[in-house]
Amino acid sequence: MQAIAKTPAPPYYAVIFSSVRTDGDNGYYEAANRMVELAASQPGFLGFESVRQEIGISVSYWASLDAIQSWKENTEHREAQSKAQDWYSSFRVRVCLVEKEYGF
Repeated sequence: MQAIAKTPAPPYYAVIFSSVRTDGDNGYYEAANRMVELAASQPGFLGFESVRQEIGISVSYWASLDAIQSWKENTEHREAQSKAQDWYSSFRVRVCLVEKEYGF
């Protein structure tokens, strides 16, 4: 069972990755699981949430823009990014500043 990420009090950053998958696995699930594991070990990582239906939406939470940039430049992550055309028919990345949050 997935849980909602426990994030600190704002401000912090969210990277929203929206995607539409291509047909077939093409090594996607193994790589996706590895990327979550690897991201969680990066300085400034705060949490992760993901859902997949017709459109997949994954949100990772970060302490700073520098932490996001370091993750983007991570060698293993860059190798996975190079396979994007094998895994996605389209995708969009959005980087957002979280200024407020609430819930229970």
